[in-house]
Amino acid sequence: MADNWYIGNAHDDSETNRGWILGHFMDSAAGGVRRTEDLEVKWGIHPAGQQREWTTGSEHTCLVILVEGKFYVDMSVGVAALTRQGDYVVYGPGIDHRWRAETDSIVVSVRWPSTS
Repeated sequence: MADNWYIGNAHDDSETNRGWILGHFMDSAAGGVRRTEDLEVKWGIHPAGQQREWTTGSEHTCLVILVEGKFYVDMSVGVAALTRQGDYVVYGPGIDHRWRAETDSIVVSVRWPSTS
């Protein structure tokens, strides 16, 4: 495949890199155009009950969009209940956060910038 284009499947490609399919951490040889320091994109498949503990001191802005399921993002400023397909939340740098899947859920997360 050429360096400046890629065709893939978010589900298949998400099996490596903990769901992330774009970002600075993509291997330059395999990642090609998917390697970028501008943003990160994640295809997140989360079974009911899965949760992530608090992330503090984040320097990213993040968008989380619900594809299916029931998903909660707890933030230091409030709680976002993503319960209807297409619900989303955006939070900026300095917002401590964690998440949990109430039911089997699929979310797309976009985080920027892509930094180590």
